[in-house]
Amino acid sequence: MLASKYCDHLPLYRQSLIYGRDGMNLDRALLAEWVGKAAALMAPLVGAIEVHVLSGPVLFADDTPVPVLEPGRGKTKTGRLWVYLRDERPHGGPAPPAVTPDRKGEHPQRTLSDAGGFLHADGCAGFAALYEARNGRPPSFIEVACWAHVRRKIYDVHVATGSPIAAKALERIGHLFAIERTIAGQAPEERRAVRQRDALPILRDLAVFLDGALTRLPGKGELAGAIRYALSRWAALLRYVDDGRLEMTNNAAESPKIRSQQMTLTSKPNFEGIAE
Repeated sequence: MLASKYCDHLPLYRQSLIYGRDGMNLDRALLAEWVGKAAALMAPLVGAIEVHVLSGPVLFADDTPVPVLEPGRGKTKTGRLWVYLRDERPHGGPAPPAVTPDRKGEHPQRTLSDAGGFLHADGCAGFAALYEARNGRPPSFIEVACWAHVRRKIYDVHVATGSPIAAKALERIGHLFAIERTIAGQAPEERRAVRQRDALPILRDLAVFLDGALTRLPGKGELAGAIRYALSRWAALLRYVDDGRLEMTNNAAESPKIRSQQMTLTSKPNFEGIAE
């Protein structure tokens, strides 16, 4: 029943009808009670996974919009499910990969308040406070920005307009991704050495190219906006070059496989208002 609901996306009322055709009277309310009891039994495991994930020195984070019922209004609003991922496989780390979500709709500052290290994420404002020093204390996390977001914004402009400037930027970014494919799974020291030798010159050339491109583009154009998105995050975008444990993108937390996991094995149950 749980596999059908969370892996096959089969709502409980449909499962109740299916069981009924087989001669079993299993009311939807009874199935919902079973879901709740199973979730309670899984709670210690979920807690252990959360402790493991948030104790990692390098995390990936993302938020996924979900439709949430508004009681009394007969319609849904947009809620958010925050996912936090620990995955050391790309640099050969010993810790097993794991993901834990937070369906409370709260900003990540509270969930990550006792954690620290490096945080891979997009430009979502919900993460901004984690990178700021407050009350004499250093920031909780060091930001690692995502090159996939940078590339996507430039790529969309190139598809729409065929811009040669966008094409040249994409070519340079493509070389950076090619370097990453050659060092996947290697030790952090080896990854850092290759990045310093091969990626850093490309990044310096790309920075000069993007700066020059801005002087030739309309300031309010989409390509100029995409370039400013990259340059405004440049320090965070370069951070992966200096530490072999870091990744060039936040794709690990945003991939469909991870999003499927966050809705199944490790989800914290919260049945209030979630649209079935």
